[in-house]
Amino acid sequence: MNLGSLLVTILCSSGPSYHLAVDDFQQLRRATGGGAFPRDIGASEVTARRALARCRINMAASTTALVAANAMNKGDVLATARVAGIQAAKFAATLLPMSHPVLVGNVHVNFTIADSHIDVEASVDTVDRTGVEMEALMAVTVAALTVYDMCKSADRTMTIEDIAIWEKSGGRSGTWRREDAIANSPSLESET
Repeated sequence: MNLGSLLVTILCSSGPSYHLAVDDFQQLRRATGGGAFPRDIGASEVTARRALARCRINMAASTTALVAANAMNKGDVLATARVAGIQAAKFAATLLPMSHPVLVGNVHVNFTIADSHIDVEASVDTVDRTGVEMEALMAVTVAALTVYDMCKSADRTMTIEDIAIWEKSGGRSGTWRREDAIANSPSLESET
């Protein structure tokens, strides 16, 4: 019995024994009744990869004024949210079961304060076998949640919205930009 057969036998130990090639994940999913498996990245090339994610936190104008003046009772909201976003990018694979651990090379988390919202943007860079889209999404999401946590005593009406990847580059699929996708898709044009 080779290592692949052993792995499949262990995965299927509660039911019949199936002996499949390790790389035949589609057949394995059918044989085991579904399930979820991370994508095999062993044959993927190590390349420079980057992802840019954004989201928005809507809040009362008085709340954005408090954040801008660094006058929240919990302290410096944006500095704390920036650190939280950076930490979140590094822990994406711990929280997302199908996400591969990635050596995060660089994380930038930035904020833009407007009258009634704060925009959050995170870019994540790596040189690895898989992309960093999930790391960028984790960074903006946790940064936004941190802003919410630190401002909730002043404003319980806050909402977090529009969490999305805006750009990604590197890897087999190359470069993708949300603006290009919207401009080239009739179904998405109606949403803008």
